[in-house]
Amino acid sequence: MNPPASPRPQARARGHYRVFRSIGTRWMDNDVYGHVNNVVYYSWFDTAVNAWLIEQGALDIHGGEVIGLVIETQCNYFAPLAFPQTIEAGLRVAHLGSSSVRYEVGLFAQGEPLTAACGHFVHVYVDRVSRRPVPLPPKLKATLQPIV
Repeated sequence: MNPPASPRPQARARGHYRVFRSIGTRWMDNDVYGHVNNVVYYSWFDTAVNAWLIEQGALDIHGGEVIGLVIETQCNYFAPLAFPQTIEAGLRVAHLGSSSVRYEVGLFAQGEPLTAACGHFVHVYVDRVSRRPVPLPPKLKATLQPIV
């Protein structure tokens, strides 16, 4: 017997996300089909999350004792994006664990009401040296809580 089918992924509205960041496309982002290549979307996910964390003072990528490693990522695509275009990345936290965070990111064409693509990735926060999971630092938890 086959398991029940998962619901078909749907584009999300802006209200699903808590904070936004503008990201400009680059000439090199387009592929031979005239739209942004799928691998670039994952780079935008990283940019949206990590830039926000750095700006909030919750992540020190050079000297912090704790770093986030991506252990899972996924993306669904609904509409093409292309150069030249400004992308608006929406961000929220879907799950805040003891040592991990599931971020959801929506990518919008500038001014559009629904995502052109949306997905998630999971960071497990680890000790920089040992690479073993550690509890989320208090500053990081305090920064993430409002966007859960």
